[in-house]
Amino acid sequence: MHTLLITGGAGFIGSNFTRMMLERHPAGISVVVYDKLTYAGNLNNLADMVDRFGARYAFVQGDIADPDAVDDAVRTHGVDTIVNFAAATHVDRSILSAQDFIRTDVEGTRALLEAARTHGIERYLQVSTDEVYGEVLQGAARETDPLQPRNPYSATKAGGDMMALAYFHTYGLPVLITRGCNTFGPYQYPEKFIPLFVTNAIEDRPLPLYGDGRQVREWIHVLDHCSAIETVLASGESGEVYNVGTGQHRENIDVARLMLKELGKSESLIQRVQDRPGHDRRYAVDAAKLRLLGWRPESGFEEALVETVRWYRDHPEWWRPLKSGEYLEYYQRQYGERSKL
Repeated sequence: MHTLLITGGAGFIGSNFTRMMLERHPAGISVVVYDKLTYAGNLNNLADMVDRFGARYAFVQGDIADPDAVDDAVRTHGVDTIVNFAAATHVDRSILSAQDFIRTDVEGTRALLEAARTHGIERYLQVSTDEVYGEVLQGAARETDPLQPRNPYSATKAGGDMMALAYFHTYGLPVLITRGCNTFGPYQYPEKFIPLFVTNAIEDRPLPLYGDGRQVREWIHVLDHCSAIETVLASGESGEVYNVGTGQHRENIDVARLMLKELGKSESLIQRVQDRPGHDRRYAVDAAKLRLLGWRPESGFEEALVETVRWYRDHPEWWRPLKSGEYLEYYQRQYGERSKL
């Protein structure tokens, strides 16, 4: 592992992973971030990279669904390892329109895999999601469980996973897959649950909580998620899937209350709205296979949530410019017509 192509590296988890890899491996590796810079890709997430890491860091703007551009980036930079974070990720947006999700999460994955095959990539890691298992009402999903996605986003991520495994079995491509639980932390675009609620609360705006708010999610801090991916990249077995989870489950209503408490805001800001279609009630994964590689999460949920809330409180210059233009149009489409409960 000498030169990593990190696709989607200007996004939330990708930018944190880029920084982690360059910090933890001060010699011997370089990183090329490849990002389309859609609404969720933000060069401000990588603003310190050139000054801190110099020639070990490079940025290429491009679309993973453009096979020629992907092939050129891999060839030009002498890439030997690909970590694919690039994806359309927000369930709510996939319900409004699935086409971008199909193009990026399925067709884009295929283009990356083909470039990896053509250029003899040593390691290809597909970053996926626990949502491919569908809702898990009891227990925890294992890597061998059937995939039962219930919304367009998770369906396209499952399609990408299957494509990656097909390239392993058909061409012997050294593919790895991680399926992570709900991730939170700095630099997350404010359409997602935690940054949406935190930034709305800071502005004394309503917190649009779906249904009864008792949907259960398993949570992991972004740096723990990144270290799990690093562990699988270094020690995982090709052709295998690794769940990334912490066992830290919370109902959405309880997470909202914790954020409001930290900000000193009233729970009256919580506004119950009509639930979204096909809303999975509960997610949970069994991460025993990953733990056998030696990985353990370092952050407890409440402590990491408090740190995250404070980061958004202390960095309004990062998120305020994002909550305009395209964001406001999406927000109105998603929540403006939902009736209060």
